[in-house]
Amino acid sequence: MNLPADSVAATLTARAVLFDMDGTLVDSTAVVEQVWGEFAARYGLDIAEILRTSHGVQAGDTVRRFAPAGADVVALAAELGAMERVRTEGIIALPGAADLLRSLPGDAVALVTSADRILADIRMDAAGLPMPATAVTADLVTRGKPHPEGYLRAAELLGVEPEEAVVFEDAPAGIAAGVAAGIRTVAVGPNAGVLPDGVLHIPDYSAVSASVEADADGRRVISFVL
Repeated sequence: MNLPADSVAATLTARAVLFDMDGTLVDSTAVVEQVWGEFAARYGLDIAEILRTSHGVQAGDTVRRFAPAGADVVALAAELGAMERVRTEGIIALPGAADLLRSLPGDAVALVTSADRILADIRMDAAGLPMPATAVTADLVTRGKPHPEGYLRAAELLGVEPEEAVVFEDAPAGIAAGVAAGIRTVAVGPNAGVLPDGVLHIPDYSAVSASVEADADGRRVISFVL
């Protein structure tokens, strides 16, 4: 579902902003397809099915699902992770992402990603984006997306209730995690799938703006125009 071109821009207000990384702030498609393509070729797997279901999900969960019986899932996931860490060619920021991040208060932003911290640092740096001070990476949660643990933890770290935050996500698993956390969720890009009720959709951040104000109680409010 895309917002009609002639529609009135949607406005959201929040006290905190939670971003996924791959596909949401960072376009890492080339590297992801390359690494998972090599994994699929090694075991004679359907790469299209792997890419369809792995987006936004922790690598270990995808390996566990597709690896042959008896395979060392932990070792395979570690191998794939090592491959991803040394491949940065083609990684870029989504249009408008850098400007949007710069416009937001640093203490109101969190990254919630299925990548581990090392890979997250590498990809954000490769895309020329600042790493938020608050980051919930794969190594800090026990249950990955679509479970809401990561988003709930990020809201807690930023000192807000779920209903006071907004999530930007690109993949069905991540969108489901945001919705399950009770956080208003905005889908980004072409891979969001069928959207749950109430989830808005934007192609990227080119037309997104944010302003920071104070409410009647003096508390900070971030207003987004989508």
